[in-house]
Amino acid sequence: MQTRGSAPTMAASPFFANAMEFKDYYSALGVPKTATDDEVRKSYRKLARKYHPDVSKEPDAEQRMREVNEAYDVLRDKDKRAAYDALAARVASGQHAAPDGAGFSPPPGWDQGFEFSRSGGGPADDADFSDFFSSLFGAAQRRQAGRQQPRMRGEDQHAAIEIDVATAFRGGERQLQLRALELDAHGEPQLVQRTLEVRIPAGVRPGQYIRLAGQGLPGHGGEPAGDLFLEVRIAPDARWRVEGKDLTMRLPVTPSEAALGAQVRVPLPAGGEVEVAVPPNSRSGRKLRLKERGFGGKQPGHLYLELEIALPPADSAAARAAYEALAKAASGFDPRAQLATMGA
Repeated sequence: MQTRGSAPTMAASPFFANAMEFKDYYSALGVPKTATDDEVRKSYRKLARKYHPDVSKEPDAEQRMREVNEAYDVLRDKDKRAAYDALAARVASGQHAAPDGAGFSPPPGWDQGFEFSRSGGGPADDADFSDFFSSLFGAAQRRQAGRQQPRMRGEDQHAAIEIDVATAFRGGERQLQLRALELDAHGEPQLVQRTLEVRIPAGVRPGQYIRLAGQGLPGHGGEPAGDLFLEVRIAPDARWRVEGKDLTMRLPVTPSEAALGAQVRVPLPAGGEVEVAVPPNSRSGRKLRLKERGFGGKQPGHLYLELEIALPPADSAAARAAYEALAKAASGFDPRAQLATMGA
């Protein structure tokens, strides 16, 4: 009923009953609408490494990871992507907008002509996705899943593992706790925590991947599970600084060793020691290179030794006498001479 002076009322319509915001899956993955399947996959892997809750330091990592998974589930599937693109074009033209402008709702039968199989090893099922996803693809996937069980290998997963420098060079065993999506006895997805024993091969490099066969998401229709790829990251180390394939280590030397030259023993990240010649008249900050003693590969990195002059304390009469003798012998040396020319 319409009363005088009031705005016309609109009959309730199931079409707009659950209006919601239209999600831009391309923006979520950071790719253009023209992105190839390979570009979509590479962007997903990059974002998965950044936002995976097990390794990410981002405050909203879990929410961002769900958004990335949802976008990838759609854009990786040919039929889902085609249907989404067609609907997006209609939305962009102003169709399907809610009367109050607060969102949109997909029209009945919008998905006819497309075959939406379940994720089949994708990043997650629709139970872990937004209402937007479920309203578009969830019901269609459940209808078609009842008619057929697709055979499909499980999706690969990506995570990161942080190890110290010594383990990277020598290898070793690490225990990794990982949260992953698995299907329960009723075929429903649930998050579980798994503990994996990971063998670190000797000579592994930062940025390299360790593949754990069969540790990805489960397959469908009897097909095998996917693999888990662990990106190697090197933990900060008080002794060695990692710079790509190279390592830099501060090497303390005495004033006499720096001034007169010396042979000193230096520990190596792979174990053992090597004797290094410190050239005479060396200064703090000078770098000595041990060729191909860094991380391995077709072009191995190097180990750089950055000299750092360590002054003995003047805590005895003999030490003070030695410093006094040095001061007299080097009375013409002014370590601050160049400061006078700065800013002149």
